[in-house]
Amino acid sequence: MRRRAPGSLGRRLSWWLAFETLVGLGAVCAAVYVAFAMSLSARQAETLTQKQALIRHLLEEASTHHDLHELKHRLDDFLMGHTDMGLVLQAGNNPPLYRSAKIPASDSTRTAAFAVPVTLEGITPINATLTVDLRPDEQLLWRLALALFGAAAAGVLLVSMGGFLLVRRGLAPVRGLVEQTRRLPTDSLRHQLDGSAQPDELQPLVEQFNALLRRLDKAYEQMEGFNADVAHELCTPLATLIGASELALRRVRSIDEMREVLGSNLEDLRRLSGIVHDMLFLSHADRGAAARREAVPSLAAIAASVAEYHDAALEEARVGVKVAGDAAAEVDVALLRRALSNLIGNATRYATPGSNVRVEITVPDRHVHIVVVNQGPTIAADQLPRLFDRFFRCDSVRTTGEHHGLGLAIVAAIARMHGGRPIAHSADGITAIGLTLLQSSGPPQAAPSSSSHGVRAWVSNRKARTPEGS
Repeated sequence: MRRRAPGSLGRRLSWWLAFETLVGLGAVCAAVYVAFAMSLSARQAETLTQKQALIRHLLEEASTHHDLHELKHRLDDFLMGHTDMGLVLQAGNNPPLYRSAKIPASDSTRTAAFAVPVTLEGITPINATLTVDLRPDEQLLWRLALALFGAAAAGVLLVSMGGFLLVRRGLAPVRGLVEQTRRLPTDSLRHQLDGSAQPDELQPLVEQFNALLRRLDKAYEQMEGFNADVAHELCTPLATLIGASELALRRVRSIDEMREVLGSNLEDLRRLSGIVHDMLFLSHADRGAAARREAVPSLAAIAASVAEYHDAALEEARVGVKVAGDAAAEVDVALLRRALSNLIGNATRYATPGSNVRVEITVPDRHVHIVVVNQGPTIAADQLPRLFDRFFRCDSVRTTGEHHGLGLAIVAAIARMHGGRPIAHSADGITAIGLTLLQSSGPPQAAPSSSSHGVRAWVSNRKARTPEGS
């Protein structure tokens, strides 16, 4: 089911302000109306009480002087100014002793019946019925209700109009930001929003948007550099293949010569295939692929087997290799071998002849740290964060034509597939590059290192000199 669009924020705020104003003024007007009605009712009750007292007094005087005619005259004078009031005096079931000229006969009346213990015409007591017409008060309440309703409606209208203007003015900075984003050039992401004139509530939005622009700009730069690197890496072997093929086709060659040309082309084709496969692997890792884990009792044994695979390159570079520490973990063995192979191969190429390449395995927390340390040229601090970028090479010292610069990017991808991250540190001629692996379940368990590695003493001696990096 498709959700309904929220609509205009300004209209929503204006309508809510109008609604709250209506509720507030309605509550105030209702309170005023109820308070006035209660006051009017109390005044009516008080008026009846006062009139009852006066009628009692007149009846007592008439009983004392036995003058019924004078009583009727006084009662007429009493009711002369009260056209909304009627009085009936009656002794028992006899005809009324007194009846006012006008008795309210509407449904809106208030009656007070009481007996006065006096004797008139030889009859005791005298029953009095005092009736008050409430229609004037009800008309007053109706006019008050109309006045309050009109005042509330006018107030809601005025407040709504003012609220609409205030909301529109309050949202002006948002419209300003929209206009700024509209003016941003499409061919460059280096321009940013100016938040100097924005209120405090919008400052975090401006900062986050500018940070997003910076990240996008950096991503575009990396993508452009990556495209250039890919073109460069593929262009060289393709140019070699095309040139060799053209030369081979210019004249008739012997089988041995053609075999030599095909062998050279095959090397370049393998290089191209390696680049393509590595890029496919990195793309697969970037899409969130996770490592297939299996329990490994000794990571040092895997490191030793990978180091053995590099014996020829190590011997040619006159570099030794040792493994320090050990741990049991759940990892993807094939991926871990690939990462270690890239790290050891990278360290072998740049290690100082006669030194040792060290593979450190430590378990400081729920992560297993695997770091390959070598002595050689120090990597500049500003280049360390880019070591794991695709096709990145620090300088000509660390560049060879046999490698296309995806090895450390693959190490970083394998680390992420294990829930970890790559690590790198270089200072004082010691370079440590490696990765962390998150244990999938249970606390990490350190496995006893093999005595054949002879590395525990080296770890204690080198720990202060070679930080692991994080």
